[in-house]
Amino acid sequence: MSQEALIFEVGTSGFSRYVVENSHKLPVLVEFMAVWSEPCILLADVVHDLAQEFAGQFVFAKVDIDEQQDLREQFNIQNVPTLLVFKDGEVVLTQEGQLQEAELRVLLKGVGVYRVSDELREQARDKHMAGDTPAAILLLTQAIQQDPGNTRVAMDMVQIFIDTGELEQAKGLFNKLPDSDKDSGMGKSLIGQLTFADLAAATEGIERLNEQLQQDKHNHDARFDLAMCLVHQHDYDGAMDQLFTILQAAPDYKDGAAREMIVTITNMLTPNDPEQAKVYRRRLSNLLSE
Repeated sequence: MSQEALIFEVGTSGFSRYVVENSHKLPVLVEFMAVWSEPCILLADVVHDLAQEFAGQFVFAKVDIDEQQDLREQFNIQNVPTLLVFKDGEVVLTQEGQLQEAELRVLLKGVGVYRVSDELREQARDKHMAGDTPAAILLLTQAIQQDPGNTRVAMDMVQIFIDTGELEQAKGLFNKLPDSDKDSGMGKSLIGQLTFADLAAATEGIERLNEQLQQDKHNHDARFDLAMCLVHQHDYDGAMDQLFTILQAAPDYKDGAAREMIVTITNMLTPNDPEQAKVYRRRLSNLLSE
């Protein structure tokens, strides 16, 4: 029989039972949250999904700070969301602010909640980044054989196909994924990369575009196309430099296409590289406020 996800809304009266006592059996993640806070809701949604994925392996307890002032004061909660991790009746970790799925998976792994197939995925990612793609594919094959339900393995394979230029294989495999995976942060990132691969393929190519810019640095069409090619090559800084150059020189270029593309790339990067995405958002905000 499959396990049920252990998800509770708790208050002062049930805190000892649902949090403290359970923490002697399983890790307990307690989110102090407010229903009016979007970061709280987003964090709760991700932890909720992880609690379903790892059903029976950890407890997720939610505390509404507006209704549970005593608990808020007891644990000195200053900001929301705040995530407390309990083990053996004690708080072993405190995290303030919204966490991405990847960060939460690292947190859970620290308390022993993880999938062996994800370990193989990490090893495969390291191999691929080091240039040993055949070894990465072998590890992903082992991962899917051990854990057929882990569709993130398939998404990793899509990423490898994109990186190696096998776009038709990438699209074919991606199209077989469940809609929930396509709508995930990782799925949206893959959609973005596939889109930019098609956009780059429709240009004249980096070499020719650079030649055109050497002849005319105000050729915004060539600069915009060059940015698409650079995104496809994962040179995001280079692509952003081209787009910000257009935005500064011609803000109304193609009805704000440069600004729109900056936002699109930033959103695409957010699931896998939130810190870099923040840098681009700040850069855009600073430019628009000048």
